[in-house]
Amino acid sequence: MAQALPTNVEAFFDADDIIVSKTDLKGRITYANKIFCDIAGYREAELVGQPHSIIRHPDMPRAVFKLLWDTILDGREIFAYVKNLAKNGNFYWVHAHVTPTFDASRTIVGFHSNRRVPERRVLNDAIIPLYAEVLRAEKAQVNGKDALAAGTKALADFVGSKKVSYDELVFSL
Repeated sequence: MAQALPTNVEAFFDADDIIVSKTDLKGRITYANKIFCDIAGYREAELVGQPHSIIRHPDMPRAVFKLLWDTILDGREIFAYVKNLAKNGNFYWVHAHVTPTFDASRTIVGFHSNRRVPERRVLNDAIIPLYAEVLRAEKAQVNGKDALAAGTKALADFVGSKKVSYDELVFSL
């Protein structure tokens, strides 16, 4: 399914709403709640079976997703701010809580994400400028491997400059 070209139009969802999705180990959507479908502009049948990256906005640095995947594949939860792309090209921001799903023997069998409305102050003052800098580092490279390494370094350098862990940084914003 082809993604729409991004617009500069931001979509919003209610602060009381929670966007919920579940994926398999490869990141393919196995469940999408109505709020997710509504804000993303897809029917549930269009989302289920698709890679979660169907809503990946090109303004999102790859390094953020590397951190997310590294964390959840290690069996840990992560909180992250994410700019998503709706089917019509509009975008929406979320504060995501992503966790691995375990079976009875503690084997990871999938992933679960709850997303809420982020605080606008946090986006404007911290996240948008940080992601723009990380994306600039990535785009300055000629190949994907170097781009990911440069973005990861830029993100790690920023977090390190605050003398806190990534988790501590996210919760301090």
